Amino acid sequence: MRVCRAVPSLSATAAIRAVRLLTLLCLAVAAVTPVQADDPVDVELVLAVDVSYSMDLDELALQREGYVAAVTSPEFLNALKLGPHGRVAIAYVEWAGVEEQKLVVDWTFIAGPADAQRFAAAIRDAPLRRVYRTSISGAMEYGADLIEHNAIKGLRRVIDISGDGTNNQGPLVEAARDEVVARGITINGLPLMLKEPAGSMLDIGQLDIYYEDCVIGGPGAFVIPVQGKHEFADAIKTKLVLEIAGVVPPQRQFVHHAADAPRISCTVGERMWMERWGN
Repeated sequence: MRVCRAVPSLSATAAIRAVRLLTLLCLAVAAVTPVQADDPVDVELVLAVDVSYSMDLDELALQREGYVAAVTSPEFLNALKLGPHGRVAIAYVEWAGVEEQKLVVDWTFIAGPADAQRFAAAIRDAPLRRVYRTSISGAMEYGADLIEHNAIKGLRRVIDISGDGTNNQGPLVEAARDEVVARGITINGLPLMLKEPAGSMLDIGQLDIYYEDCVIGGPGAFVIPVQGKHEFADAIKTKLVLEIAGVVPPQRQFVHHAADAPRISCTVGERMWMERWGN
């Protein structure tokens, strides 16, 4: 069962401005202490990124560049300093079908610009790839296992799912979500709604609603839909700032929170696959 909390009305601009102002208190810190594997961090974060064939190569490149820009942005670096430990641990995963998850960048401790640049370079340098099928549930379970077996002590544990389609392979997404949340892990979502739904492509027009009702869960879980390529970089940056700083998500049109009752079938992806392919 999802756990949600009420949030006050706050614009995304105001949220990021608050992050910038608060970090002025930390700007005197000039050095970064080396981090050991058993050192505590403020957040353990898995960035789980869709590379299924529904994503074209331009979109895959845009997605990569969005994360590269976000983790090296001043807003993200300032947000790091808001936590009691001033550092986070992040892993970058690409996923598609139920057996298709790849750890592209292993757990990396980020406490300042040099760490962020190394993490960004590792993302940028990895070859682009596309894989068949879409298993959001498989990505959730893979991310949860990464978190639970990493020997890192995080105050918060988060899986960040970005994708452009519904679950159509592997465990049912709602059951997988509830199991991961029960392990003390929050799941946030970045549904990519860059194309008009096409009947031949197993798309749905309410992917943001699907993510709200079927994918995200845990304390403060939220969704930021991306409906145009021009929104992508800012959406990723806003999402990471909120996740890293632990800021209450803003109540704004493009930020949504987990719904109390489903408004869409959480098996819509499986049903569309069966109707088209029969397996």
